[in-house]
Amino acid sequence: MHPPPTPTPPTTEPIANLERKAALLLALVVAVILGFLLYVMVARGLFETSQQLVLIADDSEGVIVGMDLTFSGFPIGRVRRIELAADGKVRMVIDVPLKDAGWLRTSSVFTMERGMVGDTRIRAFSGILSDPPLPANAERVVLRGDTAAELPRLVASARAILENLEAMTATESSLNASLAHIKTTTERMTGPYGALTGVLGSDDNARKIIQTLERTNALLAKTDQRVFGTGGVMDGTQSAIRSAKTTLDSGNEAARQLTLVLQDARNTLAKVDAVLAEAQAVGANARVASTDLVTLRAEVEASLRRIGQLTTEINRKWPFARDTEITLP
Repeated sequence: MHPPPTPTPPTTEPIANLERKAALLLALVVAVILGFLLYVMVARGLFETSQQLVLIADDSEGVIVGMDLTFSGFPIGRVRRIELAADGKVRMVIDVPLKDAGWLRTSSVFTMERGMVGDTRIRAFSGILSDPPLPANAERVVLRGDTAAELPRLVASARAILENLEAMTATESSLNASLAHIKTTTERMTGPYGALTGVLGSDDNARKIIQTLERTNALLAKTDQRVFGTGGVMDGTQSAIRSAKTTLDSGNEAARQLTLVLQDARNTLAKVDAVLAEAQAVGANARVASTDLVTLRAEVEASLRRIGQLTTEINRKWPFARDTEITLP
């Protein structure tokens, strides 16, 4: 028996221009890589005009080169270099494109927040956009907000609060004593005298206060009757005032009459002075002057008697002044 014949392998035709096609493929891959690199460089803003901003912090933990500086959640800058200054501070050099530099003002505040979960974030806050723009190469201090660093203080504060709550809710605490006093006072207020019992401490004290108030009201009623009632003090006072007014009117009338009498006496004395002057000037007519003087003297005495009677009448009606001396002009 003869063995089967060995199959002949299929013949493959050679690919035309294989080297040229491989070179074209390699050039295409290189072009794609270069285009991707160019796109990344453009996207990273390497060809944009930018200005530098230097942020100063105590340490650079969590900060890496290429980290974004955000404003209202949008990246407006990128950390280009981190260096240690001679004073031990960290200087973070940030490139800010000129198209985004308008969001930074001289009053802007920069923070570096480091949370318990997530990366560190550098933020910018500009409250007053009307302030002058932030100049190039400006240096600003970064405010830190480290949540992990605040944990010990928060735990200590929580522990102190719990201890205070435990002390307040203890059996012999002041709060429980105050609540017990409030309970006792509230129970007293449910008695017949209400809140008065709670304030004074017992029903007996409240009853005494009420009795005292009732007696005071009765006394005030009697006083009101005696003072303002018919025939009371006010009526007597009003009668006295009316009598005094009548007396004053009588005294005013007497004073008016006295004034008239004094005017008559003054006129009479003026006549005496004229007669005396005439008597001194005319010595030969002394008898006639003497007769006139006697007549005038009688008139003066009559006027003085009238003044004395009127003064006595005034003293009788006028209950105030008692000086009866009369000074003649």
